[in-house]
Amino acid sequence: MTHGKKLREQIAEPGTTPLIGVYDMYSASIAAEHYDGMFVSGFGFAASYYGLPDIGFIAWPDMVAFVQRLRGAFPHHHLLVDIDDGYVDPEVACHVVEELERIGASGVILEDQKRPRRCGHADGKQVLPLDEYLEKLQKVLATRKDLVVVARTDATDEHDILHRAERLAATDADVILVDGVRSVAWIRRIREVVGDKPLLFNQIAGGKSPRLSLSELSDLGVDVAIYSTPCLFAAHEAMDSALGDLKAADGRLPEVDAASGIGVRASTRLLERNIARRRPAPEGVGV
Repeated sequence: MTHGKKLREQIAEPGTTPLIGVYDMYSASIAAEHYDGMFVSGFGFAASYYGLPDIGFIAWPDMVAFVQRLRGAFPHHHLLVDIDDGYVDPEVACHVVEELERIGASGVILEDQKRPRRCGHADGKQVLPLDEYLEKLQKVLATRKDLVVVARTDATDEHDILHRAERLAATDADVILVDGVRSVAWIRRIREVVGDKPLLFNQIAGGKSPRLSLSELSDLGVDVAIYSTPCLFAAHEAMDSALGDLKAADGRLPEVDAASGIGVRASTRLLERNIARRRPAPEGVGV
Protein backbone atom coordinates (compact mmCIF):
# COMPACT_ATOMS: atom_id res chain seq x y z
CA MET A 1 0.00 0.00 0.00
CA THR A 2 1.33 3.44 -0.90
CA HIS A 3 2.02 6.09 1.71
CA GLY A 4 -0.62 8.30 0.12
CA LYS A 5 -3.27 5.60 0.36
CA LYS A 6 -2.38 4.90 3.99
CA LEU A 7 -2.85 8.57 4.90
CA ARG A 8 -6.05 8.81 2.85
CA GLU A 9 -7.49 5.79 4.69
CA GLN A 10 -6.45 7.26 8.05
CA ILE A 11 -8.20 10.54 7.24
CA ALA A 12 -11.38 8.64 6.29
CA GLU A 13 -11.60 7.01 9.72
CA PRO A 14 -13.79 8.58 12.43
CA GLY A 15 -12.26 11.38 14.47
CA THR A 16 -9.56 13.95 13.72
CA THR A 17 -6.13 12.75 12.57
CA PRO A 18 -3.29 14.71 14.26
CA LEU A 19 -0.06 15.41 12.37
CA ILE A 20 2.77 16.86 14.45
CA GLY A 21 5.02 19.55 13.01
CA VAL A 22 8.71 18.59 12.98
CA TYR A 23 11.65 20.76 11.99
CA ASP A 24 14.68 18.44 12.06
CA MET A 25 15.55 14.79 12.57
CA TYR A 26 15.81 15.12 16.35
CA SER A 27 12.38 16.70 16.76
CA ALA A 28 11.00 14.01 14.44
CA SER A 29 12.60 11.32 16.61
CA ILE A 30 10.76 12.65 19.64
CA ALA A 31 7.47 13.15 17.79
CA ALA A 32 7.64 9.56 16.54
CA GLU A 33 7.53 8.35 20.14
CA HIS A 34 4.10 9.92 20.60
CA TYR A 35 2.31 10.12 17.23
CA ASP A 36 2.20 8.13 13.99
CA GLY A 37 1.88 11.18 11.73
CA MET A 38 4.20 14.12 11.06
CA PHE A 39 3.78 17.46 9.34
CA VAL A 40 6.87 18.89 7.67
CA SER A 41 6.21 22.51 8.55
CA GLY A 42 7.49 25.31 6.34
CA PHE A 43 7.65 27.58 9.39
CA GLY A 44 9.78 25.09 11.30
CA PHE A 45 12.03 24.21 8.37
CA ALA A 46 12.72 27.84 7.46
CA ALA A 47 13.56 28.56 11.09
CA SER A 48 15.79 25.53 11.68
CA TYR A 49 17.53 25.15 8.31
CA TYR A 50 18.00 28.80 7.38
CA GLY A 51 17.42 30.71 10.61
CA LEU A 52 14.88 32.81 8.73
CA PRO A 53 11.15 33.55 8.99
CA ASP A 54 8.58 31.69 6.91
CA ILE A 55 8.32 34.23 4.09
CA GLY A 56 9.51 32.30 1.05
CA PHE A 57 13.20 31.51 1.58
CA ILE A 58 12.89 27.71 1.31
CA ALA A 59 14.58 26.11 -1.71
CA TRP A 60 12.78 22.99 -2.87
CA PRO A 61 15.89 20.72 -3.08
CA ASP A 62 16.52 21.36 0.63
CA MET A 63 12.96 20.38 1.51
CA VAL A 64 13.07 17.25 -0.65
CA ALA A 65 16.38 16.18 0.93
CA PHE A 66 14.91 16.62 4.41
CA VAL A 67 11.83 14.55 3.59
CA GLN A 68 14.06 11.84 2.15
CA ARG A 69 15.97 11.63 5.44
CA LEU A 70 12.70 11.53 7.37
CA ARG A 71 11.29 8.71 5.28
CA GLY A 72 14.48 6.70 5.72
CA ALA A 73 14.29 6.95 9.50
CA PHE A 74 10.50 6.68 9.81
CA PRO A 75 9.31 4.22 7.16
CA HIS A 76 5.84 3.74 8.64
CA HIS A 77 4.84 7.28 9.68
CA HIS A 78 2.56 9.58 7.72
CA LEU A 79 4.53 12.51 6.25
CA LEU A 80 2.51 15.51 5.09
CA VAL A 81 4.78 18.13 3.51
CA ASP A 82 4.23 21.89 3.24
CA ILE A 83 5.37 22.99 -0.24
CA ASP A 84 4.12 26.58 0.22
CA ASP A 85 3.07 28.02 -3.15
CA GLY A 86 4.80 25.23 -5.08
CA TYR A 87 7.94 27.40 -5.21
CA VAL A 88 6.11 29.90 -7.43
CA ASP A 89 6.20 28.13 -10.79
CA PRO A 90 3.61 25.41 -11.66
CA GLU A 91 6.23 23.31 -13.45
CA VAL A 92 8.47 23.43 -10.40
CA ALA A 93 5.51 22.49 -8.20
CA CYS A 94 4.84 19.43 -10.36
CA HIS A 95 8.50 18.41 -10.32
CA VAL A 96 8.63 18.68 -6.53
CA VAL A 97 5.45 16.62 -6.20
CA GLU A 98 6.98 13.90 -8.40
CA GLU A 99 10.16 13.89 -6.31
CA LEU A 100 8.32 13.81 -2.99
CA GLU A 101 6.08 10.98 -4.10
CA ARG A 102 9.08 9.03 -5.38
CA ILE A 103 10.87 9.24 -2.02
CA GLY A 104 7.78 8.31 -0.02
CA ALA A 105 5.98 11.44 1.16
CA SER A 106 2.35 10.82 2.10
CA GLY A 107 0.97 14.15 0.96
CA VAL A 108 1.56 17.83 0.24
CA ILE A 109 -0.11 21.14 1.00
CA LEU A 110 -0.28 23.66 -1.86
CA GLU A 111 -1.36 27.22 -1.01
CA ASP A 112 -2.80 30.06 -3.09
CA GLN A 113 -0.57 32.85 -1.76
CA LYS A 114 1.41 35.11 -4.04
CA ARG A 115 4.85 36.51 -3.29
CA PRO A 116 5.96 37.88 -0.97
CA ARG A 117 4.30 35.06 0.98
CA ARG A 118 3.68 35.01 4.72
CA CYS A 119 3.05 32.49 7.48
CA GLY A 120 -0.62 31.56 7.31
CA HIS A 121 -1.27 33.20 10.68
CA ALA A 122 0.56 36.45 9.89
CA ASP A 123 -0.87 39.74 8.65
CA GLY A 124 -0.32 41.00 5.12
CA LYS A 125 -1.14 37.84 3.18
CA GLN A 126 -2.07 38.21 -0.49
CA VAL A 127 -3.62 35.53 -2.68
CA LEU A 128 -3.32 34.70 -6.35
CA PRO A 129 -6.30 35.19 -8.66
CA LEU A 130 -8.39 32.08 -8.10
CA ASP A 131 -8.20 30.84 -11.69
CA GLU A 132 -4.39 31.09 -11.62
CA TYR A 133 -4.20 29.02 -8.45
CA LEU A 134 -6.70 26.48 -9.75
CA GLU A 135 -4.59 26.01 -12.87
CA LYS A 136 -1.52 25.29 -10.72
CA LEU A 137 -3.53 22.97 -8.47
CA GLN A 138 -4.93 21.05 -11.44
CA LYS A 139 -1.43 20.51 -12.83
CA VAL A 140 -0.29 19.15 -9.46
CA LEU A 141 -3.33 16.88 -9.24
CA ALA A 142 -2.65 15.56 -12.73
CA THR A 143 0.99 14.89 -11.79
CA ARG A 144 0.53 13.01 -8.53
CA LYS A 145 -0.15 9.27 -8.64
CA ASP A 146 -1.51 8.53 -5.18
CA LEU A 147 -0.09 11.38 -3.11
CA VAL A 148 -2.61 13.16 -0.89
CA VAL A 149 -3.02 16.78 -2.02
CA VAL A 150 -4.31 19.42 0.39
CA ALA A 151 -5.63 22.55 -1.35
CA ARG A 152 -5.06 25.56 0.91
CA THR A 153 -6.43 29.06 0.71
CA ASP A 154 -5.06 32.03 2.64
CA ALA A 155 -7.90 34.34 1.69
CA THR A 156 -8.85 36.86 4.39
CA ASP A 157 -11.94 38.52 2.89
CA GLU A 158 -15.01 36.77 4.30
CA HIS A 159 -16.80 36.33 0.98
CA ASP A 160 -13.59 35.19 -0.72
CA ILE A 161 -12.87 32.62 1.99
CA LEU A 162 -16.17 30.83 1.43
CA HIS A 163 -16.04 31.20 -2.36
CA ARG A 164 -12.54 29.76 -2.59
CA ALA A 165 -13.26 26.95 -0.12
CA GLU A 166 -16.27 25.93 -2.21
CA ARG A 167 -14.30 26.05 -5.46
CA LEU A 168 -11.40 24.08 -4.00
CA ALA A 169 -13.80 21.45 -2.70
CA ALA A 170 -15.11 20.98 -6.25
CA THR A 171 -11.65 19.89 -7.46
CA ASP A 172 -10.01 16.47 -7.05
CA ALA A 173 -7.98 17.72 -4.09
CA ASP A 174 -8.22 15.25 -1.21
CA VAL A 175 -8.47 17.76 1.64
CA ILE A 176 -9.28 21.48 2.04
CA LEU A 177 -7.44 23.89 4.35
CA VAL A 178 -8.50 27.45 5.08
CA ASP A 179 -5.60 28.85 7.07
CA GLY A 180 -5.88 31.40 9.84
CA VAL A 181 -9.52 30.59 10.70
CA ARG A 182 -10.43 32.90 13.56
CA SER A 183 -13.40 31.25 15.28
CA VAL A 184 -15.43 28.09 15.80
CA ALA A 185 -18.29 29.74 13.95
CA TRP A 186 -16.08 30.10 10.89
CA ILE A 187 -15.00 26.47 11.07
CA ARG A 188 -18.70 25.56 10.91
CA ARG A 189 -19.30 27.84 7.93
CA ILE A 190 -16.34 26.40 6.05
CA ARG A 191 -17.37 22.85 6.93
CA GLU A 192 -20.77 23.56 5.40
CA VAL A 193 -19.50 24.95 2.08
CA VAL A 194 -16.94 22.19 1.45
CA GLY A 195 -19.60 19.51 1.74
CA ASP A 196 -18.26 15.99 2.18
CA LYS A 197 -14.67 16.92 1.33
CA PRO A 198 -12.24 16.27 4.23
CA LEU A 199 -11.29 19.43 6.14
CA LEU A 200 -7.93 20.28 7.70
CA PHE A 201 -7.34 22.74 10.57
CA ASN A 202 -3.95 24.32 11.32
CA GLN A 203 -3.08 24.91 14.98
CA ILE A 204 -0.10 27.10 15.84
CA ALA A 205 0.73 28.56 19.25
CA GLY A 206 0.08 32.28 19.33
CA GLY A 207 -1.69 32.12 15.96
CA LYS A 208 -5.04 33.55 14.91
CA SER A 209 -7.09 30.37 15.30
CA PRO A 210 -8.76 29.15 18.52
CA ARG A 211 -7.03 26.43 20.58
CA LEU A 212 -9.21 23.33 20.25
CA SER A 213 -8.89 19.72 21.37
CA LEU A 214 -9.07 16.82 18.94
CA SER A 215 -12.46 15.91 20.40
CA GLU A 216 -13.76 19.43 19.79
CA LEU A 217 -12.40 19.42 16.25
CA SER A 218 -13.98 16.04 15.58
CA ASP A 219 -17.34 17.38 16.76
CA LEU A 220 -16.91 20.27 14.29
CA GLY A 221 -16.34 17.86 11.42
CA VAL A 222 -12.60 18.49 11.07
CA ASP A 223 -10.81 15.46 9.65
CA VAL A 224 -7.14 16.45 10.05
CA ALA A 225 -5.31 18.74 12.48
CA ILE A 226 -1.76 19.86 11.81
CA TYR A 227 0.27 21.19 14.72
CA SER A 228 2.88 23.31 12.96
CA THR A 229 5.31 24.26 15.71
CA PRO A 230 4.88 22.45 19.06
CA CYS A 231 8.38 20.95 18.84
CA LEU A 232 10.05 24.14 17.60
CA PHE A 233 8.53 26.42 20.22
CA ALA A 234 9.10 23.92 23.04
CA ALA A 235 12.75 23.63 22.02
CA HIS A 236 13.06 27.43 21.89
CA GLU A 237 11.70 27.79 25.40
CA ALA A 238 13.69 24.88 26.84
CA MET A 239 17.00 25.91 25.26
CA ASP A 240 16.59 29.51 26.36
CA SER A 241 15.85 28.37 29.91
CA ALA A 242 18.70 25.84 30.00
CA LEU A 243 21.30 28.30 28.75
CA GLY A 244 20.08 30.95 31.16
CA ASP A 245 20.49 28.46 34.00
CA LEU A 246 23.95 27.45 32.74
CA LYS A 247 25.07 31.07 32.70
CA ALA A 248 23.67 31.64 36.19
CA ALA A 249 25.53 28.53 37.45
CA ASP A 250 28.85 29.84 36.14
CA GLY A 251 28.95 27.14 33.45
CA ARG A 252 28.33 24.14 35.75
CA LEU A 253 26.03 21.63 34.04
CA PRO A 254 23.01 20.44 36.04
CA GLU A 255 23.00 16.93 37.46
CA VAL A 256 21.04 14.50 35.28
CA ASP A 257 18.51 12.19 36.95
CA ALA A 258 19.57 8.66 35.94
CA ALA A 259 15.99 7.42 35.68
CA SER A 260 14.17 10.22 33.87
CA GLY A 261 16.65 12.95 32.96
CA ILE A 262 17.84 13.77 29.45
CA GLY A 263 21.55 13.22 29.03
CA VAL A 264 23.84 11.32 26.72
CA ARG A 265 22.29 7.93 27.52
CA ALA A 266 18.68 8.96 26.99
CA SER A 267 19.55 10.81 23.80
CA THR A 268 21.52 7.87 22.40
CA ARG A 269 18.68 5.45 23.19
CA LEU A 270 16.24 7.69 21.33
CA LEU A 271 18.45 7.89 18.23
CA GLU A 272 19.23 4.16 18.23
CA ARG A 273 15.53 3.51 17.69
CA ASN A 274 15.83 5.26 14.32
CA ILE A 275 18.34 2.62 13.24
CA ALA A 276 15.98 -0.15 14.35
CA ARG A 277 13.09 1.36 12.39
CA ARG A 278 15.08 1.14 9.15
CA ARG A 279 15.53 -2.62 9.46
CA PRO A 280 12.84 -4.87 8.01
CA ALA A 281 10.84 -6.92 10.50
CA PRO A 282 11.74 -10.64 10.66
CA GLU A 283 9.57 -12.92 8.57
CA GLY A 284 6.22 -13.63 10.17
CA VAL A 285 6.40 -10.54 12.39
CA GLY A 286 3.87 -7.79 11.71
CA VAL A 287 4.87 -4.13 11.68
